[in-house]
Amino acid sequence: MTDQPVLRVRRLCKRYRDRVAVDNVDLQIAPGERVALVGPNGAGKTTMLMSCIGTVRPDGGEVELLGQRTTRGKRAALARIGFAAGYLPLPQRLRVIEYLVLFGRLYGLPHPKAQALEGLRRFGIEDLARRMGTELSTGQRTLVGIVKATMHSPELLILDEPTSSLDPDVALRVRVGLLEQNRDHGTALLVTSHNMFEVERIAQRVVFLRAGRVVVDGLLDAVAARFGQDNLEEVYLHLNETPQHNSSRARPAEPTARPNMEA
Repeated sequence: MTDQPVLRVRRLCKRYRDRVAVDNVDLQIAPGERVALVGPNGAGKTTMLMSCIGTVRPDGGEVELLGQRTTRGKRAALARIGFAAGYLPLPQRLRVIEYLVLFGRLYGLPHPKAQALEGLRRFGIEDLARRMGTELSTGQRTLVGIVKATMHSPELLILDEPTSSLDPDVALRVRVGLLEQNRDHGTALLVTSHNMFEVERIAQRVVFLRAGRVVVDGLLDAVAARFGQDNLEEVYLHLNETPQHNSSRARPAEPTARPNMEA
């Protein structure tokens, strides 16, 4: 693993008709870093993620994944990252293990079935291996999507609201599994969430978006201290109540040590 950022976004802009979704955003993520992208609905979080993985074409700026500009080396870069979101569908006519083995082969894994089963074990859902897609709940589909996104040990894992449809005990398993992935494989995490409880347990660094702009970017403790708040939920509420021109930008975070496994 090198010190080269796994993700570098420069002056990213995206407009939908009369609305600016992403407004001149800069973002950089180091190898193994755990970053949460947060903000109210309409802040531009999902548009940011879609721009990073190349499914949305920005109107300005550039994105580099693992040193490759997505306009040039998109395919090579995407093979080394993972993406999961609760709203992504799963095939209804395949069993979970068949679906995962299929993607394992597409990833070029040497032992796709064994690695699929290991992924299911990591997130505590081995019992779903023989289930059909039609038999899964929304939360179970989310979990299977996370397994699919992690089974090739990506260098960067991008997750859009990974625990929004999960019961608290299942969300705990996701947190533990993601931190294991980060610890064991050095996978960097970029996670969106409205749940500040989750953010405080997954991320080292938080980036607040509002109206498509970064208003705060810093380590969790530093951000809370900067605004004189006890936790991120209070910071979140404070920023949403504060006029945008008064928002402050914390010092950008440096890569930190490996995480502990405390959920």
